[in-house]
Amino acid sequence: MLNTVFKDVIINRNKMLSVLKGPKFEQILQKARENWVEFMPTKEETVTAGIDSSFNNTKFQGIELWATTAVSIKSDGEILVDLHDSGLGSDIDLSRIASKMEIDACEKTVDLVDLVLMDGSLHSQFMTRQSTLNTLVVKTMKKRDNVIFIAKTSNTKKQFEDLGSLAGDIFYYNHITNGPGFSKIFVEKKYGSDKIISSTFVRLSDSTPIIKLEFLGNQYGDNEIKSIMNKLYKTSIGGYPYALKLAHNNCKISDKELGKMISLLGLSNEIGSREVLG
Repeated sequence: MLNTVFKDVIINRNKMLSVLKGPKFEQILQKARENWVEFMPTKEETVTAGIDSSFNNTKFQGIELWATTAVSIKSDGEILVDLHDSGLGSDIDLSRIASKMEIDACEKTVDLVDLVLMDGSLHSQFMTRQSTLNTLVVKTMKKRDNVIFIAKTSNTKKQFEDLGSLAGDIFYYNHITNGPGFSKIFVEKKYGSDKIISSTFVRLSDSTPIIKLEFLGNQYGDNEIKSIMNKLYKTSIGGYPYALKLAHNNCKISDKELGKMISLLGLSNEIGSREVLG
C-alpha cells in the first residue's frame, strides 16, 4: 500500500507543491526580499543563559506518574537554576507546571547574565497561560529587558497574510536567501498595550537555519537587532545558541528515566505495570 502512496506522490509532486506555494508565491517572495536586511554579525562578548523545560508521564491502573524539570544554564555549561517536581495523580496540567518553572528559572536568572534566552514562543505564553502567569512573565521580562524568546520553528502566518500566504512566514524567508541577516521588526498588539510582541526572523551565518526572536515591547529597531545578533553569534553553533541546546539536553526527561522512577517507587511489581516499562 505504501508503495502506491509513494508512487502517487512522485506523479503529483508538482501539483502538490503548487498548492503549497499558492497563486501569489512570487509576490510574497518579493515582499520577503524587501523585508530582509542583510547583516553579517561579529562576535561580541556577552554572558548568556538558556532556559528550557521538559515533562513526561506514564499512566497505569488509573494513576499517572509524572515529572517536570526546568533548567537555566550558561553557554559555558554552568547551571544557574535547576528546578524539578514529580508525583502521582491524575489529570495533571504538566505543560502549565513546566511553564511556571521556566518563568521561575527566568526570574532567578535575569540579574545573573547579560542575555536570557527562553526556548519557544512568547505568543504561546500569552495565548495558553493563565493571567497570573502572564503577569509574572511581563514583570520578569521588563525587569532588565534582557529576555528573548527563541524558536527554531514557527507556524505564524502574519506577515504575508494580505497576499494570501498558505505557508508560515519562515517558509518564504527561507526561500529568498541563504545568507545572514534579519527581517524587519514585526509588531503585534493583540494581547494588549502591556503585552506587545516584536518579532524578527534571523539567520546568524551562511546556510544555517532561520530562527525566530520574540521580544516584549515595541522599542526594538534595526540597531537593537544587530546588537543582539552579535551577542548570539559569539556562542552559537550551527546558527543556534549553544546555551539553549545545553538547556534542552539537561532538562529532558526520557521514558527510561521514568522507568527508573517506577522502580524506585516499587511500582514495577504492580499488576499491569509491565506495559509501562516495555
